[in-house]
Amino acid sequence: MTRLKAALNGWSLTGVLTLAVVLMAFAIAAAHGFDVEGVAAVIRATARTSLLLFCLAFSAAALLSFAPNHWTRWQYRNRRYLGVAFATSHGVHAVAIASLALVSASQFRDAVTPPMLIFGGLGYAFIVLMVATSFDRTARLIGQRAWRVLHWTGANYIWLIFLNGFASRVGMRPLYWVPITLLVAVMLLRVGRWYVSRRVRVQAAA
Repeated sequence: MTRLKAALNGWSLTGVLTLAVVLMAFAIAAAHGFDVEGVAAVIRATARTSLLLFCLAFSAAALLSFAPNHWTRWQYRNRRYLGVAFATSHGVHAVAIASLALVSASQFRDAVTPPMLIFGGLGYAFIVLMVATSFDRTARLIGQRAWRVLHWTGANYIWLIFLNGFASRVGMRPLYWVPITLLVAVMLLRVGRWYVSRRVRVQAAA
């Protein structure tokens, strides 16, 4: 039990989640014989794991504020490590997209448009910067205010990229309403937490 608890907290949690995503991606690709369908399946699967991990990290503080319990305290305590696990999952997602160019250049050209490269590339730039400043030493190096601006801006931009990506496909697959609903829900939680905190500050000042 002690070992399991240690594995599900801190950087060990990041390692466990990263390994799980890598093994999942390999298993899916292998089941399809590493063909174009397999690569496409890995792209879809890692988009979902990235979404889930992102939402867990993105909503941690808000969920703890509204529903403090064992789960939300664990989630809040490990939000940094969940965020880095999201980054590694999205790294596997990027590798799968790049692999599509090798197995089917025509499908890659159809799927990866110039706007996607620009806006998606900016999203990955934010991810790299956020991971780089997820360590105590680098966070201290840039300062608390810069850290907050970077992570607030990056997290909200990534949220917007996810929302746009799923919304643009909902016409083809109505099931994409599920991730859209999840994204809207976590944003409403964050806005609600901000509103409640603001009212508390105003009342305290009065």
